[in-house]
Amino acid sequence: MTGSSRKRPGKKGPTVGSGGQRRKQLQPRGPTPRAEDRPKHPAARRAAAKRPDQRPHQQRKPDNAPELLVGRNPVVEALRAQIPATALYVGSNLDVDERVAEAVQRAGDRGISILEVSKAELDRMTGGLLHQGLGLQVPPYAYFHPDDVLAQSIDSGRAPLIVALDGVMDPRNLGAVVRTAAAFGAHGVLIPERRAAGMTASAWRTSSGAASRLPIARATNLTRSLISYRKAGLLVIGLDGKGATDLFDLAAATEPLVLVAGSEGKGMSRLVAEACDLTVAIPITSGAESLNASVAVAVALSEMARRRSQRPG
Repeated sequence: MTGSSRKRPGKKGPTVGSGGQRRKQLQPRGPTPRAEDRPKHPAARRAAAKRPDQRPHQQRKPDNAPELLVGRNPVVEALRAQIPATALYVGSNLDVDERVAEAVQRAGDRGISILEVSKAELDRMTGGLLHQGLGLQVPPYAYFHPDDVLAQSIDSGRAPLIVALDGVMDPRNLGAVVRTAAAFGAHGVLIPERRAAGMTASAWRTSSGAASRLPIARATNLTRSLISYRKAGLLVIGLDGKGATDLFDLAAATEPLVLVAGSEGKGMSRLVAEACDLTVAIPITSGAESLNASVAVAVALSEMARRRSQRPG
């Protein structure tokens, strides 16, 4: 029939109006993943933090790497405390207040390099921490060897007095102990190389500059170092809430000794406690909470300094 169409044999083409998109239509994706399963979701980061084996690989910061102290108040306080520093980073287009002005003035007076950097660069350097436009680069602390601290204490002409810390993790506690040890005439502070706070910028700042005057040694094995001190003639005394002797009854306070303090929660480790010649308790009100390391050391050193000042000759 004229004008009629006849379906040609062969492959059927797309229906008019579909645009050939039927094969590309969206397929169902299934249920929405849980928040913990979405890589960029905060819940996923929190969950990963609880699973050390699934944390993203991060390079460990070397022990001899410089540290960047950030924030206007911390930077100014560090400069006031004469903490060693190699550079002061100041954000460009910064709203200058008295803290920024003081930081720049003090850094300039000490010959510390003052470098202006963009906010983006300072963000990158600080890992996104709240820096307020200021960053102070602090070099790594140069630790003494335990034998050097012992030798200096023996050569001082006074009865050696060394403070050792076992498992103290808070750098502010360490800084406070260093400050107290210097104030009461100790010859040095001994800390473990692992599982303990080191002389970070925060510890430097808390020490109020005492870390530049008092030698701080780091022991590969704290127990072995304490045993070595014992062999050199020093009495090793551990602070313990259940100690056998009351601090104020300690007759050996004027003798050459090492005062050992553990963490507030766990106290001294078993091996360190076994390395002590005796344990001493600080009397406190019954039912009161235990003292943290810096406070306990301050009380003990104060009593020892009092006893030593009254010693004839």
